[in-house]
Amino acid sequence: MTTLATPKRKRMQEALARAAGDKRYKILEAHMKKHQHRQDALIEILHKAQELFGYLDDDLLLFVAQRLKLPPSRVYGVATFYHFFQLKPAGKHTCVVCMGTACYVKGADKILATLESQLGVRAGQTTPDGQVSVLVARCIGACGIAPAVVFDGQVAPRQTPESVLATLQPWLTHGSESTSGH
Repeated sequence: MTTLATPKRKRMQEALARAAGDKRYKILEAHMKKHQHRQDALIEILHKAQELFGYLDDDLLLFVAQRLKLPPSRVYGVATFYHFFQLKPAGKHTCVVCMGTACYVKGADKILATLESQLGVRAGQTTPDGQVSVLVARCIGACGIAPAVVFDGQVAPRQTPESVLATLQPWLTHGSESTSGH
């Protein structure tokens, strides 16, 4: 039984050691203290962690679990249940396809299929060069301008597969130029 606990304990110790020198962990710790390390503040704390780190990796989830005295499985369960938490780094740019009823009926499924095919990634993934994350939303509340796609936070109305690819093109070509130019 101690053999199983040892790797977990060692991994937790390693995660805590990395946290010691990172100011973001100190800010997160202060945020947890503000919430009095209450377990029912888990969602708010995960939001803050994602704001600070950009995404929630395994070590960060272990840190939160340890500090809130929660089982890591519960923290991971919450992080994976809610679609607004990211467990992997997002791309430099985001493309969110609304899959609400109005958007879907007007072709959002075709937009998503084209993106997945042309970029070689599935919804929820980032292109290998780290330039574009393709995401889906259940509904963005823009039914009157369906199908809608959100590019880096900006809603674009009445999209087609072709218009979406045209919008993404500068991101894809610029990304390869900017890495070689610096």
